[in-house]
Amino acid sequence: MGKRSKELFLKAQEIIPGGVNSPVRAGRSVGVDPPFIRRADGCYLWDMEGKRYIDYVCSWGPMILGHRHPEVIQAISDALENGTSYGAPTELELNLAKMIVETVPSVEMVRMVNSGTEATMSAIRLARGFTNRDMIIKFDGCYHGHNDSSLVSAGSGMATFGIPGSPGIPADLARLSISLPFNSLEAVEKAVEKFGAQIAAVIVEPIAGNMGVVLPEEGFLEGLREITKENGILLIFDEVITGFRVSPGGAQELYNIMPDLTCLGKIIGGGLPVGAYGGRKDIMSQVAPDGNIYQAGTLSGNPLAMAAGMATLMILKNKEIYTRLEEKSRFLFSGLKDAAVKAGVDIVINRAGSMGSLFFTTSPVVDFTSAKATNASKYIPFYKEMLAQRIYLAPSPFESIFISLAHNEEIMKKTIDFAFNAFKKL
Repeated sequence: MGKRSKELFLKAQEIIPGGVNSPVRAGRSVGVDPPFIRRADGCYLWDMEGKRYIDYVCSWGPMILGHRHPEVIQAISDALENGTSYGAPTELELNLAKMIVETVPSVEMVRMVNSGTEATMSAIRLARGFTNRDMIIKFDGCYHGHNDSSLVSAGSGMATFGIPGSPGIPADLARLSISLPFNSLEAVEKAVEKFGAQIAAVIVEPIAGNMGVVLPEEGFLEGLREITKENGILLIFDEVITGFRVSPGGAQELYNIMPDLTCLGKIIGGGLPVGAYGGRKDIMSQVAPDGNIYQAGTLSGNPLAMAAGMATLMILKNKEIYTRLEEKSRFLFSGLKDAAVKAGVDIVINRAGSMGSLFFTTSPVVDFTSAKATNASKYIPFYKEMLAQRIYLAPSPFESIFISLAHNEEIMKKTIDFAFNAFKKL
C-alpha cells in the first residue's frame, strides 16, 4: 500500500469502524491494508499513488460492462441534468421495472429498493406475511445481506472472519431461521418434515457466490422447487449476484426453474446503489399500498440508479455479449488452472458464466463445509503476490472473481502469467 493510501486508512480507522464501510474491504483476512482507489476505467483501477491495477472485483459484480462505460455515464449525466432525487414516481423506474419483468422469467411485478440487503429482507417479510408463517430455511455459506433473519451461518465476510452469527440478533429471531447444508435435499426434506407447516420460505443463492462460487448439483434446485410447491412454502432465489450475470434472466433462466420471488441488485443499477424484489403477481400485490405488508424507502427508484441500470440492461439485451463473456471467462479460468498445474499447485476452479473462484484443494467444493476445508491460508501469499503485480482480486478466499466486457485476451494472458509466478512461490 502506498504512502497516501496508508495515511488515509489510518485516518479512516479513527472515525469509520475498521476504516472501511464493508468489512471484507479491510483486507484483514489476507494481511494487507487496502489500497484506496482514486478512479476506474474499463477493467482498471488507479490508487491514490496513481498505480494501475487490473480489476477482477468489478465492484463485487456490478461492473459487467467495465468501469465508466460511455453509454452508462451518458445516461447518468442526462438524468443528473434533471435532478438527483424526487421522492416521487418517475418514468425511469417504470421503464427499468418493465425491462426486469420482460427479462427475468418468474417476475410479474417488481418493487425497487436500495440494496441487495433491502431486497432479501423485504422478500422474507413478504413471504412471511403472504403465508402467515414465521420460519425460513436458508443454506450454510449463502449470504443474503445483513438483515437479522438471514445472518445465520452466512458466507462472505462471515466466512472470512469465522463468525457463526452476529451479536445483536435476538436468539428468538435466530431460532426462526434454519440453516442447512447447500446441495443437500435430504436435509431440506427432514426440516420440512419436522417444521413444514411453520416454514414461510426457502431462500437460496441458486449459484452460491459468497463462500466462493459453488454450483448447484444436478437436481438440487429442481428438488427445492418440488418440495416447496408440495408444502405451500415460497421459494426465493437471491439473484443479487447472478441476476443478469450468468445469463440475461439469471440462474433461473439458466436452470429453467421458476421461483416464487426473486431478489436482484448490483447489475440492475449499473454501478449505483440499487436492489429489487419481484415475483408472482398474487404475492407482490400484497405489498403496500395494494396490500397490508409494509415496505418503503425514501430513495427507492432513485433516478440516477434507474438511468444507469436501464443503460446497462439495454446493452445486455444483445445476447452475443454473454457468448463473449463466456469465452473470456473460459480463457481466463482454464489459463489459471493450467498455470497452477504447471507450477505444481493443487487448485479446484468453480465457474458459472463470467464469475468463478479458485480453491486450494484437490477435492470438489460443493457446500460451505467443503469450502472451509480448502487450504485458504495459501490464498494469502497468492493474493499478496498478485496485488504486488497489480492484479486486484477480492481480499478473501471466499469471494468471486468477476469478468467484464472490458477484459481482453491480452490483459487476461498477462494475469495468467502473473498467476503462474505467484503459484510458483507458494
